[in-house]
Amino acid sequence: MRHSVILKKASLVGAFFISLLCVDLAQAFCPLRGDLAQVAVRQVVDGDTVRLDDGRSVRLIGLNAPELGRKGRPDEPFAVQAKRRLQALVDAGDGRVGLRYGKQRKDRYGRTLAHLYDRQGRNLEAQLLGEGLGFMVAVAPNAELASCHAAAEREARNARLGLWRQDQVKLAGQLRGGGFALLGGRVREVQRNRGGLWLELDGGRVLRVAPELLDQFDARALQRLEGRRVEARGWVIDRQSRGGLKNGQARWMLPLTHSAMLEVLP
Repeated sequence: MRHSVILKKASLVGAFFISLLCVDLAQAFCPLRGDLAQVAVRQVVDGDTVRLDDGRSVRLIGLNAPELGRKGRPDEPFAVQAKRRLQALVDAGDGRVGLRYGKQRKDRYGRTLAHLYDRQGRNLEAQLLGEGLGFMVAVAPNAELASCHAAAEREARNARLGLWRQDQVKLAGQLRGGGFALLGGRVREVQRNRGGLWLELDGGRVLRVAPELLDQFDARALQRLEGRRVEARGWVIDRQSRGGLKNGQARWMLPLTHSAMLEVLP
């Protein structure tokens, strides 16, 4: 059994029944929202992004789907399946979805940040997470559904569905570049300074909670994590490639964007 960190604040028939089960699980995990106005989707870009008829690009909140190959890079495992599944969910509603906007309405790329719902009021991110077609992510302040998204992912992970058929947790020696990752390791040291709160893991990795995000965490609980095994998720930064790595500093840094992005392991 995995525990959330104590922080704050083969056949077609078989596939059909698995799909129904995942829909039921998603409905159970996240509250229904049948009161949302429906908008038309022009294009499903990938497993976590759609383009609306009005031209807006919408990035789904709470889900990070595997990346489709671009600029000569191959598709990540289950990237194509995630896009196809999102397309099927959109098509099931005749190309229309309900939007629930995040507290932060835009990301740094200008995309609209929102949760998507089908006509029955079911959350589409939870359905994809429940089928193992993406990772749960929580970025403050858009983290209202973090708990139900985590529960949907946990079901898929326990059942080894989709991308969870393989171990997704990376150790220091497996990191070859920046980007999204699940990092596992033991906390060697915890420090707090003007730059925030830092958890140094074994193998040359460090987790950082920025000062403006400390109210999303229980700082005292974080400072008691020395010696504990943890699993963190987020977008890894290679500080060496940025030329800002000083002697004795960990090369790989993962900024924690919400308490749901860190788990303490038994």
